[in-house]
Amino acid sequence: MSLDIKEKTSELGFNLCGIAPVRTLDEHRHTLIAWLDNGFNAGMSYMKRNREIRLNPQLLLKDARSVIVTGLNYYRSYTPAEDKPVFSIYALGKDYHKVVKDRLYKLLDYIRNEIPGTNGRVFVDSAPVLERAWGAEAGLGWTGKNSLLINSKTGSFFFIGILIIDKVLEYDKPIVNDYCGTCRKCIDACPTGAILANRTIDANKCLSYLTIENEKDIPVEFAEKAGRRVFGCDKCQEVCPWNNKAKETNIKEFEPLPEILEYTTETWGNITEEEFSRIFKTSAVMRTGYEGFMRNLKSC
Repeated sequence: MSLDIKEKTSELGFNLCGIAPVRTLDEHRHTLIAWLDNGFNAGMSYMKRNREIRLNPQLLLKDARSVIVTGLNYYRSYTPAEDKPVFSIYALGKDYHKVVKDRLYKLLDYIRNEIPGTNGRVFVDSAPVLERAWGAEAGLGWTGKNSLLINSKTGSFFFIGILIIDKVLEYDKPIVNDYCGTCRKCIDACPTGAILANRTIDANKCLSYLTIENEKDIPVEFAEKAGRRVFGCDKCQEVCPWNNKAKETNIKEFEPLPEILEYTTETWGNITEEEFSRIFKTSAVMRTGYEGFMRNLKSC
């Protein structure tokens, strides 16, 4: 059945799929608790909740047995001109939450048709799930020094989707090796020094957090290093040698919004809140809100 599931994920456009048996991720407990206790989650107070749930999928789905992990490529060549602001590549098109979830729900429907009575839950960066840890468990890759999951064939420009079901399947071997070696390009290239030594991120310094989740003014010392970035930051991925293998996505939903490609920084500075909502109504950029977006634009 696992082979059939993987074939179905390929039909649905996923580039990667691996399956792991459900267990409690006890080896990640210390790192998670230390990260939270040190305040590296910054203003993301929701990260402090549900610590045990993050470690144990059976607290998310009763009788959970299998974790199906998928990867959906979103990479695009993107080099905006100097008179345009810079968006993180993942935000160029439609909101990935919906794009990935829609495909995972179709996968769940398929499994239910093949294995009647299957119960399952879908997760895409919106619940207390350690997605990258499960990606390694399912053999999709290893956790890079920049904290992202890296696949040896495709790099790191992919969205992770999780489907937990209550049926036993055939499982993949976890990735236990570290293929980053002595490379530290991501650490050295981070504009604000946000990458910690234990493959976690200090969100207080991370430009992705500061330009998206952060509701306060960006500290001057970090705003100066943001450059033209108005939503997110891809620097640690741009310099990663494993991303030399990245290929352009063929997912039509990820085609860049025309305004992102065409509008200059000056044009963006003159849009109204209504225009912002119209342009980004199906985009992850809505996450930062109009005021946050205009705040970020001031540093361009």
